[in-house]
Amino acid sequence: MSDMFGNLAFLSCVFNKPKVALYSHQRWRGLLNKAAPALQADLIMMNTNETSILSGDNDEFEQSNRLPITALLALALAGFVTILTEALPAGLLPQIGEGLGVSQSLAGQLVTVYAIGSLVAAIPLMAITQGVRRRPLLLVAIVGFAIANTVTTFSTNYILTIVVRFLAGVSAGLLWALLAGYAARMVPEHLKGRAIAIAMVGTPLALSLGVPAGTFIGTLVGWRACFGIMSVLALILIVWVRVNVPDFPGQAVGKRFSLKQVFILPGIRSVLFVVLTFVLAHNILYTYIAPFLRNANMSERTDFALLVFGVTAMFGIWIIGMLVDRHLRALTLGSTVLFGAAALVLGIASDMPLAIYGAISAWGLSFGGAATLFQTALAKAAGGAADVAQSMLVTAWNLAIAGGGIVGGILLDSIGPGAFSPALLMLLIAALLAIWSARRYGFPAL
Repeated sequence: MSDMFGNLAFLSCVFNKPKVALYSHQRWRGLLNKAAPALQADLIMMNTNETSILSGDNDEFEQSNRLPITALLALALAGFVTILTEALPAGLLPQIGEGLGVSQSLAGQLVTVYAIGSLVAAIPLMAITQGVRRRPLLLVAIVGFAIANTVTTFSTNYILTIVVRFLAGVSAGLLWALLAGYAARMVPEHLKGRAIAIAMVGTPLALSLGVPAGTFIGTLVGWRACFGIMSVLALILIVWVRVNVPDFPGQAVGKRFSLKQVFILPGIRSVLFVVLTFVLAHNILYTYIAPFLRNANMSERTDFALLVFGVTAMFGIWIIGMLVDRHLRALTLGSTVLFGAAALVLGIASDMPLAIYGAISAWGLSFGGAATLFQTALAKAAGGAADVAQSMLVTAWNLAIAGGGIVGGILLDSIGPGAFSPALLMLLIAALLAIWSARRYGFPAL
């Protein structure tokens, strides 16, 4: 290339200096003939480099459109372990109560303290650990599950079991705050929603398949074996994450966000409000689905109704995962309207089994991808503060779970299952209005 510039400089002098113009025609030809090979060689090199660069850009473009499936499935398994660790005791209360020498109601507090751990830990832990690298933090959360489930497997002391269940809940709060932001950081902007959908697929799988399977295994070989299996899964997951999941830095000191800064970002409060109302409506119905079905003379079909819900929820998360990056707003509006239609049918056709199954199918379809929709919306609104924002979502979600139990219980005792439908419709209308008004931030029209 230096020869090229030298020749060009010489030719420039030839063209611009009057005295040089007196050279003979033969001298001009000689100079040009000498310059030509060097120019040709340099042009060939430039063309080769350009082709190489373009080829590299093409490879980079192809790479940017690939999803890191192995890493995302590791996150999905982490979600599966988290949900199964939380919900498994609910199906094994008689066996756990007998094994620990307590009543079933006290055994049920294993679920309660887990939820409390998640509720109180998510925001403080994420605020404190903003500067910590992400993979070691994720591994700490998974190790927490391995320890808690191992201790639960062998513990015969109720207080000790309660303590480690609280610690498992703390691990869950940390993991849920990490999960969506972690998945989003693995991919370019146009694939974030799909990546979050894959990372979240463990949740409906755990609810629709894991909990029934765990209950069956616990009934067959004992509840301790179930928690032992969960410990083994956590150990496998530790290796998987260490080998296949990329690491990311935490936030630099100058780029960290306070809770107040994140909370007042445009769109954050709208998304959190929708999470609270939508998930509260879901949990009122999900927590008290058995008495609702009993009121409809379908109490013996509760297991089948939950299976229908779980299967349609799987379809829901698949549909959302395919379309969320292009149609976030439309899908969120559609899911809320579909859930509202299901609540309406449950209210006006509560004595018609076929209509109830149809409504449960619509409910499952609308709820299956809800977590992906909300986490994608929050990640887009929060930008670099996604992890802190996700910790707020975890808190809002757990508040809605607790609120569903409280509000649903009050409605059931004071009015009866017939009050569920109007309550759900009021909450979902509020959610729909919030989504509609968040057209610019939160749930923007693309």
